[in-house]
Amino acid sequence: MCGHDHDALGCHGYTQMNRRRWLGLSSAAITGSWLTVAAERMALGQTAPKAGAQSMIILWLQGGPSQLETFDPHAGTLIGGDVKAIDTRIKGVQFASSLPRLAEKADQLTVIRSMVSKEGDHERATYHVKTGWRPDPTLIHPSVGAVLCHQLTDEVEIPRHISIVPGQWGARGGYLGSKYDAFQTGDPKFPLPNLDKASSDPKLNSKLSDLQFMEKQFAKGRQVRLRDSLTSHQSATEQAVRMMSSEQIRAFDVKEENESVLKEFGDSAFGRGCLAAVRLVEQGVRCIEIELSGWDTHANNHEFQYARAATLDEAFSALVSELQARGLWDKTIVVCAGEFGRTPKINPLGGRDHWPHGFSIAVGGGSFRRGYVHGSTGTEVAEESSNKTGHVDKPLDVPDFHASILHALGIDGSLELQTPIGRPLTLSSGKPMLELFDT
Repeated sequence: MCGHDHDALGCHGYTQMNRRRWLGLSSAAITGSWLTVAAERMALGQTAPKAGAQSMIILWLQGGPSQLETFDPHAGTLIGGDVKAIDTRIKGVQFASSLPRLAEKADQLTVIRSMVSKEGDHERATYHVKTGWRPDPTLIHPSVGAVLCHQLTDEVEIPRHISIVPGQWGARGGYLGSKYDAFQTGDPKFPLPNLDKASSDPKLNSKLSDLQFMEKQFAKGRQVRLRDSLTSHQSATEQAVRMMSSEQIRAFDVKEENESVLKEFGDSAFGRGCLAAVRLVEQGVRCIEIELSGWDTHANNHEFQYARAATLDEAFSALVSELQARGLWDKTIVVCAGEFGRTPKINPLGGRDHWPHGFSIAVGGGSFRRGYVHGSTGTEVAEESSNKTGHVDKPLDVPDFHASILHALGIDGSLELQTPIGRPLTLSSGKPMLELFDT
């Protein structure tokens, strides 16, 4: 199996960063570009997008979750293997028995069973699903969370784009700039390091005073006219300090929640990350991605998939309930996805291999239809040499899925931006699948 079990590692290592790195990353994450976006739209004769959901939570299942052991079981068939199916709150629709709590939430979700992709390598497929584009050696595309932060402005004092217990292929700003990269942090069980109030740290305040003096001297020496007499570096530093002094930082501290709420999300880094995501959305954070790795099951597929699904089931179902309880479900979209699925054919090691030719993604919240299942897959054992999409009804490719996510956020995927090399490029190459939405 590839990937890391973040729960086993405790993810404490991810939170070990010094103050300088914190200042750099957090200031980059919270720096806005409202003037840039407005100028781009005016130049293109475009207006701001209509209102949609305002925030997004991505449950990223790194490694390739099996559609057959989660949202699309074929119990009693050759491809189903040992899977058992259970009824859901949607009449006639079953999930794998690995997801009992989500089966009770199915009437709140849209389940896409017919996702198709042209990428079967972990890194390339991750890039494809996160950005909506296939890898291009000449350009790095922004992740959907970066696009959301670029298009919708806000005044939050903490990062707008956050990745909790991230893996090796985090969400990036791409050609939009590194300030749209996701701010990475670890298990919310542990406090964010080096975040004492700036006002109570005399050494830090002294250094900031020295930095301010140097910035002024630099500006004076270069005879540069700067807005508000600040260099961009100084402005970013001051934003980072404001974040360190902000009460919004408490959103990361899930220990403030009642023990009963914590228990609902499960005793895992992923579960605590989902609870932190709810708290962060309350503060106005645009996009939070929480990763659950360990789905690359080339051997002992059934055992490992069910173990991962147990963690997902607990946290995802609690996430839906808590967003609803706090009045955030209609303002937030939740995307549960991996880079591809697993083969219908079980290999000699009892595993399933990579399968981008018909897999499942679950979404919910915002304007997505409640209790809707899109597409289906057949029950035959598909061989690598066969027609890969022949067993998929109503296939939905990655670019169209990406365009659909933007549509749910009130963002026009056809909006054209200029990349740093002067290349005009739309936010998405696909078109929204309108069947996924309430009319």
